[in-house]
Amino acid sequence: MLPTKVSEDIFWVGAVDWNIRHFHGFSYSTHHGTTYNAYLVVDKKTALIDSVHRPFAEEMIERIREIVDPSIIDYIVANHVETDHSGAILEILKLAPNAKVVGTARCKDGLQKHYFGNWDFQAVKTGDELSLGKRSLRFIEAPMLHWPDSMFTYIEKDSLLLPNDAFGQHLATSKRFDDEVDEKTLMEEAAKYYANILWAFSRLVTKKILEIQKLGWNISIIAPSHGIIWRNNPTRIVEAYLRWAKGEAKRKILVVYDTMWGSTEKMAKAMVEGVSSMGIETMLFRLPFSDRGDIIKELLEAKGILVGSSTINNGVLPTMAPFLEELQGLRPINKMAAAFGSYGWGGGAVKAIEESLEKAGIEISAPALTTKWVPDKNEIQKCFDFGKEFAEKIAKAE
Repeated sequence: MLPTKVSEDIFWVGAVDWNIRHFHGFSYSTHHGTTYNAYLVVDKKTALIDSVHRPFAEEMIERIREIVDPSIIDYIVANHVETDHSGAILEILKLAPNAKVVGTARCKDGLQKHYFGNWDFQAVKTGDELSLGKRSLRFIEAPMLHWPDSMFTYIEKDSLLLPNDAFGQHLATSKRFDDEVDEKTLMEEAAKYYANILWAFSRLVTKKILEIQKLGWNISIIAPSHGIIWRNNPTRIVEAYLRWAKGEAKRKILVVYDTMWGSTEKMAKAMVEGVSSMGIETMLFRLPFSDRGDIIKELLEAKGILVGSSTINNGVLPTMAPFLEELQGLRPINKMAAAFGSYGWGGGAVKAIEESLEKAGIEISAPALTTKWVPDKNEIQKCFDFGKEFAEKIAKAE
């Protein structure tokens, strides 16, 4: 694949990873693969903004060679330390040993600990500029979006924002721009990316967007580090981030459960029927057969969640625990929840669920519903009513 022109004398020189199916270990599924985006700015001085995962270094270097000799690169801007963006810096420095690496002070520390290189490093902070000739690179620190070292780079001449992990998606495609791919798939992957990567930092997301808006930067193109470049209507993804960060959601309820011998599943399905009877959209997910990253994505725009588990060892089934732990880490805002489950001689699962939901900052809006052994006809009706009443609360919620 040849380099792609983003703007005059600015090129995408990244790499496409068609085969990756999990990210951040196994915590995030990437059904559509991903890209590692790097951008080459050719001016009196030449700058490479971000790099790629090290196994893809040669792919990036060959794209750079289609434009310039890599040895003339003057600056390597590292917006973020994480190795999927910095892993190829070592290979670039072999070809351009006089290049200066640019990043935040925290970035310098992180790169040193990752690669142990005695590099020529220029630490920058919010408000700093780096002249390339006709263009200047402006920097704004973005700590915890999503690592402490993160920053954004802005090029005023091209109205181009390069925000690294913000506004990205895991989406491998032969196309590079938002107006070249299916919009539904693009926005679904952008939502999944936000939910699984940035949701825990929503307050910081809102704050950073407002900070950039106050700077008065004209932004016509947003070129993130993963996925598609936003050029057709970049305000669309910014507005989506503001909605997600505020916790705005649809009248939609997820029912997430696991079952040992089918009793909790019978409860879950009856609750889905109860929710549906109120005209509220609902989705049923059984762990671990349903993908956890996909559930998190659906929860981003759902107002409510019902969580159920059979009891084992006075707690939840082992398949449910990772999901509850992830909710505690993400701390989704403006959500309503309730717990349910079956048990035999002793309970405990619903108590553990409620404790986890409370730790996640999710409102418990109804007492838990439990069934001993197998639910009979009357208990199935109670489950139906439970779902119906929860849907009524969701319908009334702001």
